[in-house]
Amino acid sequence: MIKGIQDFYYNVENMDRAVGFYTKAFGMKVEHEAGGFWTSLSLNGVSLLGLHWTEGEKVPSTPRDSHGQACGGTLTFASDNIAEDRKHLESLGAKILGETNQHWGHMLVFEDLDGNVLKLMKPAHG
Repeated sequence: MIKGIQDFYYNVENMDRAVGFYTKAFGMKVEHEAGGFWTSLSLNGVSLLGLHWTEGEKVPSTPRDSHGQACGGTLTFASDNIAEDRKHLESLGAKILGETNQHWGHMLVFEDLDGNVLKLMKPAHG
């Protein structure tokens, strides 16, 4: 029987660099490490993200645009200040792919240091 979500994971070329990015960018905490091949991260006490080491191989790119990836999953973080969060992410080396402020909300699409696509979202109703 399915009991819930175990994790959502991204492949990373350099585990130490990726852990540094996610802990500094989002305040995530390392929950578990497995021999350098896997790291589980939590946010606000909730197990959320896994990082899987590619053994130094580059992470393959997927089709993407200013709204995100054309395939695969995208982890979206809630934000209460997209402008401040954007500055913080850029200072850590994130690449901004797009930003839009529409009637449904304010969204920022960006890549982590390995080219994985993520989003920040501030819904208009929130």
